[in-house]
Amino acid sequence: MIRDAHILITGGAGFIGTSLAERLAGQNRLTLFDNMTRDALSTSSLADHPNVTLVQGDVLDLAGLRAAAKDADVVVHMASIAGVDSVMRQPVLTMQVSLQGTMNALQVAHESGRCRRFVDFSTSEVFGQYAYKVTEGHVTSLGAVGEARWTYAVSKLATEHLALSYHKQYGLPTVSIRPFNIYGPRQVGEGAVHHFITRAIKGEPLYIHGDGSQIRSWCYIDDIVEGVLSTLDREEAVGHAFNIGNPRSTVTIYQLAQEIVRLASSGSPLILQPIDRTDVELRIPNIDKAKSLLGFEPKVNLEEGILRTIYWYRSQIQGR
Repeated sequence: MIRDAHILITGGAGFIGTSLAERLAGQNRLTLFDNMTRDALSTSSLADHPNVTLVQGDVLDLAGLRAAAKDADVVVHMASIAGVDSVMRQPVLTMQVSLQGTMNALQVAHESGRCRRFVDFSTSEVFGQYAYKVTEGHVTSLGAVGEARWTYAVSKLATEHLALSYHKQYGLPTVSIRPFNIYGPRQVGEGAVHHFITRAIKGEPLYIHGDGSQIRSWCYIDDIVEGVLSTLDREEAVGHAFNIGNPRSTVTIYQLAQEIVRLASSGSPLILQPIDRTDVELRIPNIDKAKSLLGFEPKVNLEEGILRTIYWYRSQIQGR
């Protein structure tokens, strides 16, 4: 694993950023650059860690980002507007943060002259409504122009092209990650697992959009962290995009809710709600490329991951 490096993580106080930082902090110096819209850092072990510096800032602020990145050896760029509801409320800001924020991050990494790895976080949304065992080489398929749901996906697809262009034109060693439905302890925001578990623990109703037949593959947080770590020091990763997910943990949303209720020993009812927006019906990744070039192999099955997550959320609620 990478060590003795200065690593800048934009969005570093978020769910995935904090989990990644916990793995890296022992042997590296970290700068977490975040506007603190979603704070997973406060429930982590990093608040007083001597190797971790939190810089409150916005990736749209080029000068602030430049100062944070000036001597960074590695940049992991995660900052974005996340969650379907947030994206649909703020489609313009979503695109600004993705497009201009990533342009700023790439620019300062290139200007520094010392960045030896730039990891851009994209999204599995780039595959559109129907994605069955999709590979990185599959043609991306987005929804109609004007559907707010796809503003996030189209801007993230653009950042992938941008990162690859920086590699081709300037030699910046860039990598893109496409996460597939990540869940686990400390998740904040609008994710289905987060929503279902926090409500199931309290015995509250679980609300399911549509009829619950939408299919997803769920990837536990520890597995994506391993995937990201492998991109930081493997030369084979440079110039590529990677699907990171767990196709073995594939269920419908309704089945996911049922499983969480069972594992939480909850009496929560499941309530179907009409959905008034475009949704992703099917999303299952092919991860052969990540297996081949990164040695990536998801290890945590869905039941084990849900149990770990329930345990963490229950301990948080009981500790209040």
